[in-house]
Order: sequence, then C-alpha cells, then structure tokens
Amino acid sequence: MKKIDYKDKKDTRSGFGAGLYELGKKNKNVVALCADLIGSLKMNQFADEFPERFLQCGIAEANMIGTAAGLTIGGKIPFTGTFANFATGRVYDQIRQSVAYSGKNVKICASHAGLTLGEDGATHQIMEDIGLMKMLPGMVVINPCVYNQTKAATIAIADYVGPVYLRFGRPKVPNFTPEDQKFEIGKAILLNEGSDVTIFATGHLVWKAIEAADILEQRGISSEIINIHTIKPLDAEAVLSSVSKTRAVVTAEEHMMNGGLGDSIAQLLSRKLPTPIEMVAVDDKFGESGKPEELLAKYGIDTDNIVSAVESVLKRK
Repeated sequence: MKKIDYKDKKDTRSGFGAGLYELGKKNKNVVALCADLIGSLKMNQFADEFPERFLQCGIAEANMIGTAAGLTIGGKIPFTGTFANFATGRVYDQIRQSVAYSGKNVKICASHAGLTLGEDGATHQIMEDIGLMKMLPGMVVINPCVYNQTKAATIAIADYVGPVYLRFGRPKVPNFTPEDQKFEIGKAILLNEGSDVTIFATGHLVWKAIEAADILEQRGISSEIINIHTIKPLDAEAVLSSVSKTRAVVTAEEHMMNGGLGDSIAQLLSRKLPTPIEMVAVDDKFGESGKPEELLAKYGIDTDNIVSAVESVLKRK
C-alpha cells in the first residue's frame, strides 16, 4: 500500500462551498438556494459575492425545492443547500414530482449526512438518503470522499444536465486526492491495486478503507481499494473488472445496509458475477448522539470493522 501524506485535513462541506464559489465566478447561470444553513454548508462566500444569485429560503425546504425547479425553466442551474435529512426525507415528494419526474436540472446538495454528524443525534443523522435518492429514475447520486474531490464534484455537476444528489459532511478527513484530479460522473477511481480482495468504499469510509488496507497488508493480505464516488450510475465495468481478479468483495459506507452502495454492488454481482461479499454498513438501526469516531465504532463501520469484514469474506472465497 502506497503511503499517503494526510497532514492536510479538511471537511467535505468546505469543498462544496469552495466549488460553489468557483462556479459562481465562471457561470452566471449558477444560482444558490439555502434553507437557513449558510454557515453550515459553507455557502457564505457565494452569498456575499453574488447576492443577486442567492436565495435564503428559510426553514422551508419544500418551497426551496419547488423554487429551484422553477428556476431551471429560465435556464438557471440551481444548487440547493441544507442538511441531508431535510434535503431528502423531509422533501421527498417535492423532489420526486417537481425534480426527478419532471427531469429538472436541480442540484440537491446535502451536508451533515450519516453518523459523523455526531452530537446532533438520530433525528439529523440520516442514513437512508442514498437509498431514497438512487431509487428515483434519472437521479444521479454522488458521495465524494474528501475536500478536493467534493470541490471537483461540485464544479462537475454544473455541466451535467439533469437532477443530481450530492452528499457530503462535517468531519475533517485527510485531503488525499490530487487537487487537479478530474471528476468524472460514473467513473470509479482505483486507489490501490490488490489481488486478494476488493474493498469498494464511498464518502468518509474511503479513508477508513485505506487505513484498513494498511493493517491487512501487515497481515499478508493484498487489498484492492476502489473509491465509488458515484453510486448512481454505478461504474459496473470497474466493479466487474476488479472482482473478476480478486473474487472477494467488501463494501464500506456511512449508510444503511439496505439501499446503499453495498446493495447496488450486490445486485450487480448477483446478475453478472456471483461473488462472496461482506457489507460494512449500519444494520437497520437509527443513530444516536455521540462523538463521531465512537459512533462509527459502535455501529460497526470503522477501520477495524472493515478489517474484520475482509478476513471474514476471505474465509468464504
């Protein structure tokens, strides 16, 4: 496993804010809407620099989605911003009818997803959002892993015509992806070549997978790590190519087991290449208030759990 310099730690929500500001400078059709969470989503710079293209919608997420859908009719590219729970669960009907069914070019940008939200507790720690959004026909679902990738993804989705769900979060994680790395929707990224097992990871769990691979290497296990930043459309070619070599799979995500990344990969493999698979994900539970790292451990989605999942799946190989 190639050693990664991880001195630079940043939160992915700041990557979104930086990307949105860059878009504001170069694309006058980009507009931003927020549900009273400008600071939390790091939308300050865009709001200050381009006030004529920023709408503070207040705590009225359904109205925000409807307004965003309407703005697309005039050729605008709206980026809506709020917490993931409110960006999906609270406004699912509006997203389904006004955005997905209508095929509107709305970018639904959601922060504070998953257990790493921490002390805010179960009411805010949505872990069903990826499943909700990927089931909508035509919806692209993106879950980048670090600051640089989130910034690049934010910029890239402005060029994609159609609805997009972009998920990011609050914790600071090592910013290990190259600043100039091109973000391609639907194209997975190989982080480490291996021969014994493939670890497919997304979002904050990508770094956990890297940590796990280091531990596994010391135990003589060669892990291939693939960053699945786009959950829908899934890069089926990358998945099948890797699994045809390793013949063992572990998926890792900060989401429910039902409906998440592991679910998508398992469906693909069941049809094309039946393979032993273990899923590191939350198993049918709501979250709770606590420190992010402690919650990840309690709910079975930290580095040690990825290591255990690899050792388990190798016994079934």
